[in-house]
Formats: sequence, C-alpha cells, structure tokens
Amino acid sequence: MFGSRRPRVLAALCAALAIALLASCARVMNTADEGGSADADASRSGKKPNIVYVLTDDLAWNLVEYMPHVQRMREKGTTFTNFFATDSLCCPSRTSLLTGQYPHNTGVFTNGGDDGGYRAFMKNRNEEKTFGPALQRAGYRTGFMGKYLNGYQPKDKNGTSKPYVPSGWDEWDVAGAGYNEYDYDLNENGKVVPYGKAPEDYLTDVLSKKATSFIGSSAAEKKPFMLEVATFAPHGPYTPAPRDKDKFPGLEAPRTDAYDKATGDAPKWQSTLSPLTAEEKQGIDRKFAKRVRSVQAVDAMIGQLEKTLEEKGLADDTYLMFGSDNGFHMGEHRLRPGKQTAYDTDVKVPMMVTGPGVPAGEKVSRLAENVDLNPTFLDLAGVAPPSTVDGRSLSDLMHGRTEEEWREAVLIEHHHSTVKKDDPDAAPKDSGDPPTYGAIRTEDSLYVEYVDGQREFYALDSDPEQLTNRAAALSPAQRDALHRTLTELQRCKGAESCQAAARTHTS
Repeated sequence: MFGSRRPRVLAALCAALAIALLASCARVMNTADEGGSADADASRSGKKPNIVYVLTDDLAWNLVEYMPHVQRMREKGTTFTNFFATDSLCCPSRTSLLTGQYPHNTGVFTNGGDDGGYRAFMKNRNEEKTFGPALQRAGYRTGFMGKYLNGYQPKDKNGTSKPYVPSGWDEWDVAGAGYNEYDYDLNENGKVVPYGKAPEDYLTDVLSKKATSFIGSSAAEKKPFMLEVATFAPHGPYTPAPRDKDKFPGLEAPRTDAYDKATGDAPKWQSTLSPLTAEEKQGIDRKFAKRVRSVQAVDAMIGQLEKTLEEKGLADDTYLMFGSDNGFHMGEHRLRPGKQTAYDTDVKVPMMVTGPGVPAGEKVSRLAENVDLNPTFLDLAGVAPPSTVDGRSLSDLMHGRTEEEWREAVLIEHHHSTVKKDDPDAAPKDSGDPPTYGAIRTEDSLYVEYVDGQREFYALDSDPEQLTNRAAALSPAQRDALHRTLTELQRCKGAESCQAAARTHTS
C-alpha cells in the first residue's frame, strides 16, 4: 500500500512514539520534583522518610504568633487552616489521633470513668490500633515521649513483671501527671525514673533532650524513624521554664469580637453566664501570659529538633509536624478559661508540616481532622492504612496536590463527664461544661445537637465568631439535612463509610 514510502513512514511513527514517551517521562519526573508522592521524594535520597510529630496540650491558635520557630514552619511548609479535633478534651482527642477513629468507634469519650481515660482506651483494645506497631513492622524505629493518655501511670504493670511499655515502641519515655513540669516520674523503657525540682528537670526540656538523642541514635542505626513528642505545655498550671518566667510582662489576652459577649439565643447551659468582672479579666490576662511563657520551651524544642535534623543530614528526608490536641477559650462567649465546647476556639487547632516535597508558604483549607493523622503517618511511610480507620491520609494535600472527592463536614463528639476527681480538665459551669452533644463543622457552618434536644447553628460567613445561634430560623428541610449528616457521621465505621457520611445533604 505504501510502496517505497513504507520505511520512511514507519521511521516517522517510531520517532513520534519515542518523543511522546520521552515527554511523558519528563512530565512524571517534573511532577515528582515539584511535590510528588512521599515514596518518590524518599527514593531520590534512597531513604524512607522520617516523621517527627510535636503534639501540644491545650494550645490554641492565639499562641502561635508567640512561637517564632512555629511561625517559620508556616513559612517553610504548609499550614492546614481548617484542622479540627474530634473532641475538645484531652483523652478522646488523643485516642482519635493514635487510632484514626472517632470516639464512637474507640469508646473513649471522656478523661475517666467507664467511657473515658486510659482504662476505657485499654478496655476497648485501642492500643493495638495505634500507628506505632504498624510503623515498627514496616521497619521504622518508633518513639513516644511525654504525655500519653489521662489515667496512665508510669508505674502501672498491666499484668507484666515490670512497668508496662506498649508493644510497637522502640523508645518509650512517658509521664503520668506532668502538668507542673517538675516532680514527676517517667517510664523510660520499663524503668521508672523520678525527676525533681531542679531547673534541668523541667519536663519540656527533658523531652527535648530525649528527642534529639533519639534522632541521633536513629541516624547512627541508619533506620527511618517515627517520633511523637507530646508535651504537657501549655496545659494548666502553665509552668514556664525558669529562663522564660519573666518574659512578656503586661501581656493581655486577645479581645476578639466574642470576648465577654453573650451568645444570642444561647443554649441553656450558658444561661447563667454573667459579664466578666474586672477582676476576672485581669485573671484571664495573667493566665494568657503564663500560657505564652509556657510555650517558649516548646518552641525552643522545635528549633532544637530542626537543628539536630540538619546536623545529622536528615532534614531533607524528615517530615516535621506540629499540632495540638484541642484549643482553649479565654473569655469568648463569656466563658471563663476552659474548653469542651464545639466552638472554633476549642476544636479548631493548628497543624503545620514541613518536609520533602511540601510546598513553602502554602495553606490548605480543606477540612481535616485528627483522625487523619494515623493514616497520614502510615501513608508517608509507604504503609497502606487499614480500612478500619475513619480518617484519610493528608499526604496529597500536604504535597500541594488536590483531592477531588473530599469530605464536606467533620464530626465532633462530646460526652458530659460526671467524673471530676483527679481530672485535670474538670470544668466549673462558667468555664464550659456543656451536656453531651454531637456536632458537625462544615466550611461555612457549625451545627450542634445536645442530648436534651437543644440545637445550635452558626452561619460562619456572616458570623465567624459564632455569636448568633440561628437554629430556630432553619427551615425543616435544612434542619433535617443537618441532622441526617450528623447522624450518619455518628454511625460511620471505617474510611469508606465515614467518607460517604461526610458528604452533606444540604444541596
């Protein structure tokens, strides 16, 4: 058919195919260079990526501006601007982080009693669901330091012959009640070591030294590692390091639009709140200044971690992440200092990440939650997250890639606790002690259902401080759609189920 032209035609076709193949390869390589998968980023250095996660206690967004190393993380990496906790309370939030599951699937709703604390965590077999064992099986050195869960005691043996160390952790340096930063015990790999009142016993500094040592020993062993450092700061009593105790004199708590403002059409549990007195405002200012002082050591630790990673030649292969278990209100809605509400002051928390392939100075506005951290850590390590996690990996989002099918709502679950003894978060009524509730937070709204039948709804476009409850103005169709989404999220189990439930029914 082609006669003498056939060889020339075939040659031209082959040349065209070769050019297309080369172009395709170039596009793949460029994609990897500009923020490809974690595996691609790691393969260029011949290493699996390391992960360091710093978790703080009760750190709200309003403290970040006083933390220069965290601020630099925002410049060097990516910030999740809509990151939430499943509950604005320590133990249920930390359990969700460790397991990747909502409280209704972990059975941990409070800090103690039958439905909370370390006891409920163990009773519901959550320990085997944490990311430590999975990463250890994948060849990672794993470390956990600082605060674990409310009710955990370093001397507990849990039926073993010595102080108990959960499986899955190569390095375990964990305290019980370390809120004062002094006079505490650490379970150091099965040996209980007491610390006293000397300046060098300051807990955040001790954790910093142990964390840098762990990085150094991991580098020496030439093994990838995952380290979580969970500080007790800035939880009350807000004890600063000795070097920071006189900093920030005269500092005042932020006077936001919600400060000392009553909620319009407020739920009954807020009905007794009175305006803040001058003395109470002064007290809030003093506590805020203490909180700022107490996070200076945390910020210094982040700087030391970054320095150590650089010195060991690991900075380009390590993801450094920073976050908090929940926020903290200080006068907003006329609430005295505390947490446990569904308002953004309490559930919307910082999340920053730097590392291989993470774009500098980027902001991700997609709704993310602490149930996403377990699958994220596994995904970054090249481990497929189990189908039983409720969250989703944030790896694509943190590398600048889009997710077409993403959640439209996050779930917040809170049980009113009747256990007050030995609970460091036991709340007087004027600081936020709401009845049991479930809530959903979307990009532009907050919807809350209380166990006593009350509801709250805030349209964030016009009311970002969540000061005017518009639940009574919802149409029956709107109310039913919100209730349906909340109910489906409260019943979901596993990533597929929870992703489907997180699609709202308002359209």
